[in-house]
Amino acid sequence: MMLVTQVADVTGRFGGAGSVWRMSIGRLAVGVMSFVLMEPVTYATHRWVMHGLGRRLHRSHHRLGSQGWEANDVYPLAFASVVMVAMAVGFNRADGGGLVAAAVGISAYGLAYAGVHDVYIHRRLGRRRSSVASLNRWADAHELHHRFGGEPYGMLLPVIPRALARRAAADPLGRLSLG
Repeated sequence: MMLVTQVADVTGRFGGAGSVWRMSIGRLAVGVMSFVLMEPVTYATHRWVMHGLGRRLHRSHHRLGSQGWEANDVYPLAFASVVMVAMAVGFNRADGGGLVAAAVGISAYGLAYAGVHDVYIHRRLGRRRSSVASLNRWADAHELHHRFGGEPYGMLLPVIPRALARRAAADPLGRLSLG
């Protein structure tokens, strides 16, 4: 009986069970949209910051045989710090549920990115990469980025321009970009 009373108290404060349901769906939508919107944010950051003003840090990621920590690792640490602050603010404000949901969506994207990029593609955990067909497209696209130093800048939805695909086919060994 106590649980029923507590649920009634919580749902009453938010305008009834229907209101809680709508609020939950809304926050789920915010989290999903935050995840989806991170791909264009990642593209823009990678193209215009990491290959622009922040090239000095990012160059460490394009070096052959880099192992362990790289100067480039400052980027995910900075991004994670911003998300942690947003999450802390969201948890400590009565109206911060949307901010928490957005931070969770961004964190989920970061986890997916790290899994694909750092663990699968670059084997940063030191394990030999087994071939996973669904992940190989991402690995191939990222390899083009390292070979030619340009597109694709996106990670989870890499777009390979036709001209780049033709260039890669004509020059299968390519050059390895250091910047």
